[in-house]
Amino acid sequence: MTRTHHPTPRLQIRLVADKEIVIGPGKIDLLEAIERHGSIAAACREMRLSYKKAWQLLDTMNRHLAAPVVHTATGGTQRGGATLTDLGRDIIRHYRQLTADLTEHASGRALLDSLSTRRQAESPPLADSRPDSDPAPD
Repeated sequence: MTRTHHPTPRLQIRLVADKEIVIGPGKIDLLEAIERHGSIAAACREMRLSYKKAWQLLDTMNRHLAAPVVHTATGGTQRGGATLTDLGRDIIRHYRQLTADLTEHASGRALLDSLSTRRQAESPPLADSRPDSDPAPD
């Protein structure tokens, strides 16, 4: 028998401007990884993300926000690094708090619960996986 895994529904918040996601869960994860490692390259390794893609994500945020979210120092013999700006840290804090607030709010909880209940009700019946069963005629 094959069972289908139905992940638990959860809220994901995205701030969109000009059809671009300015802030979303992936960008927040990137900022948190940069904060942990002090390096964009190390954050990319942890997230299995290309360095180019990370810079594209950071550039999108920087173009739409009032100030940069990451301060970088050039590498070389002194070894570069990256640190979050105050704005970058504020964005993480506000994003995580907003996500928690919406998830715990009664209407957010009711929405998630209704999605979970609906997914369970819509689960297809388990397929008959016996080798002697004939497929349905075309």
